[in-house]
Amino acid sequence: MSLDEARSWWLETPPGVTVVACSDDGTLLGSAKAGPNRPGRGSHVATASFMVTAAARRRGVGRALGKWALDWAREQGYAAMQFNAVAATNTVAVARWQELGFTVIGIVPEAFDSASHGRVGLHVMHRHLEA
Repeated sequence: MSLDEARSWWLETPPGVTVVACSDDGTLLGSAKAGPNRPGRGSHVATASFMVTAAARRRGVGRALGKWALDWAREQGYAAMQFNAVAATNTVAVARWQELGFTVIGIVPEAFDSASHGRVGLHVMHRHLEA
């Protein structure tokens, strides 16, 4: 996708938010976006998406962005957070979200076309947020 297409897809509009994680020298490490999972009657549940640069992987950036998203959702008054699409083969992400209190509540078979694994399942992950 082009930069303009990616920008319009990634940048959230209120009530959502998009943030970036940078090193002390300003190097981009990753980004997260969060907001309501669904509009209207589903808007009490938050969702979030994450990207971490290849150079920053396994350095705690994803965990920090995940904790930020949970804190943000709690502060905004969301009752829960749900991830709609965590690739089953992304075992690092699945384990990270489980460590942060998420459970896999369903798997959509062959819903993601992985460049290295072919069609794989997508986990739907959920956790309640404390008041």
